Amino acid sequence: MSARFSSVLVANRGEIACRIIRAARDEGLRAIAVYSDADVEALHVRLADAAVRIGPAAAAQSYLSIDALIAAAKATAAEAVHPGYGFLAESADFAERCAAAGLVFVGPPPAAMRAMGDKSEAKARMITAGVPYAPGYHGDDQSTARFAEEARRIGYPLMAKASAGGGGRGMRIVQSPDALDALLRSASAEAERAFGDGRLILERALLGARHVEIQVFGDERGAIVHLGERDCSIQRRHQKLIEESPSPAVSPELRARMGAAAVQAARAVGYVGAGTVEFLLGDDGSFYFLEMNTRIQVEHPVTECVTGIDLVRLQFQVAQGHPLPFDHSDVALRGHAIEARLYAEDPMADYLPSTGRILAWRPGEGEGVRVDCGLECGATVGPDYDSLLAKVIAFGSDREQARRRLVRALRDTFVAGVATNRDFLIDALSRREFIDGGATTAFLAGAPPRAAPLSREAIALAALLFVERAGAPAPTASWRASPLRLAVDGVEASASVRRRGNDRIVTLGEETVAMRIVSRAGNDIRFSSGGVDRRAFSARGGDELWLDFDGACRRFVDRTYAPPQLKDEDSDGAVRSPVSGVVVGVEAKVGDRVRRGQALATVEAMKMQYSILAPIDGVVRTANAAAGAQAQARALLFAIEPHGDH
Repeated sequence: MSARFSSVLVANRGEIACRIIRAARDEGLRAIAVYSDADVEALHVRLADAAVRIGPAAAAQSYLSIDALIAAAKATAAEAVHPGYGFLAESADFAERCAAAGLVFVGPPPAAMRAMGDKSEAKARMITAGVPYAPGYHGDDQSTARFAEEARRIGYPLMAKASAGGGGRGMRIVQSPDALDALLRSASAEAERAFGDGRLILERALLGARHVEIQVFGDERGAIVHLGERDCSIQRRHQKLIEESPSPAVSPELRARMGAAAVQAARAVGYVGAGTVEFLLGDDGSFYFLEMNTRIQVEHPVTECVTGIDLVRLQFQVAQGHPLPFDHSDVALRGHAIEARLYAEDPMADYLPSTGRILAWRPGEGEGVRVDCGLECGATVGPDYDSLLAKVIAFGSDREQARRRLVRALRDTFVAGVATNRDFLIDALSRREFIDGGATTAFLAGAPPRAAPLSREAIALAALLFVERAGAPAPTASWRASPLRLAVDGVEASASVRRRGNDRIVTLGEETVAMRIVSRAGNDIRFSSGGVDRRAFSARGGDELWLDFDGACRRFVDRTYAPPQLKDEDSDGAVRSPVSGVVVGVEAKVGDRVRRGQALATVEAMKMQYSILAPIDGVVRTANAAAGAQAQARALLFAIEPHGDH
């Protein structure tokens, strides 16, 4: 349903809600936000013209509640709903409920969403439409025997995927027949929890290929165009980290062929609005249909940069029945754009999500740099939602200029209060494989996260900042600080600080470092060491100090007055939650005999699931994990007594 409207309810949160609200205002529309109890003070709430509470923090009771969203739209006299991405953005049921309530849904027709939302049906339609697809199995028979038979036909390695969902959930790579059954059960269980549908499809795994997607746009008059491609090959857990347009692997001739296939795919389902057709691209130029995302994409800014088209504003225009204001001959790609997703996660700890209060937020700036975020100082990053904090996008006249600008913008970005993947992004963008344009989906397998070395200057500066608190009186000539115990990167370092003239002498074991604070301006610190003035960013919260210096941001903890860490009497068999999240599955109970590596439970946080494994062989003596219950980070879930000790 399309109609002219003057107000829109944004059924989302975070950076995409802020992005949509700004685009709505540019279109002269009244923007209405919704929020859960976790987002009362969120930036998107304050940016909007009006805002409505829709429920508690849990997404199922707020951002995924169709009833709550429809009620919010009615209460604020909204005339349209924009779903953003994630949550209900690809829910045909939500689109139909909006239409039934007299609301314009800013997205494709429900029939197109259903056709492309079910991977089995989508593949069948693509086969009929003549769109290239990877060999696989998309049938209704979900028996173990049928999957084993089809896997033999397809060949290994292969990919098992949730039929009803996306975003990397319910997806497993199967390398051999021995692993097939266990991985299918794991993928199906995750798909059932995430989408309420445990059906799977199988596809040949094209390892080392590129993930290239085509942006398409259609109007209600049947016009469909493509706006070039985005290369999204650098991923972790099948979720994108770095995206760029155009792809360094796509020639004009290949772009025309992939674009034509994407338009063909969209036309096959009567598509209207913004959508993305995703392909795997082999090194021989062959490409295969993966899926279609029936919504605006996280990475849409890179396409906006190289085409000059505001895709969100265009969504609003097409949703009101306007024709596309251009045809394909009007679309030209100029320059190059690269986007990096800044997540609250620790790449050195297998990308574990990080939660906490944002103590400082300083986005990078510069020519050609754009930052899309819903973040600000004082915000709380909790376990209930995706861990995406911001998107940093850089545009340049060519790829290398865009890359250099993005690296610089990331170096100038400072986040304190939660661990982030900023340092990893900088490292990835600086690797020769990426610089040369050769990165494929196997990039992280060959380039795992690596920690920058911890310099003595960083430890010395942290010690000095702990001693010289902001606003503290200048120490006397006889002033001397007691020895400090600082925890960083999983180890403790000892340091002491004394004054010598205008300098502070920091002793680290057998070494000494002389330095002096030159100036402070908020989180920006200028200090002198070895006759060279240096710059760093810092923020402090209690006994924690976040220090961004020398290309790395680290969290220091002052343990000077903390009691020694005692060995947990259950440490050999203690099983703790790696993150704060929800226990979504429990496979062990008191009295069970378990083996090392056996799955005991599953914890979900920020759309990611973590298998809780037994660290030793033994008997479960304590089982605190309960399905549906909250688990705090480091909370004891199980205690296992070794075999032979009972």
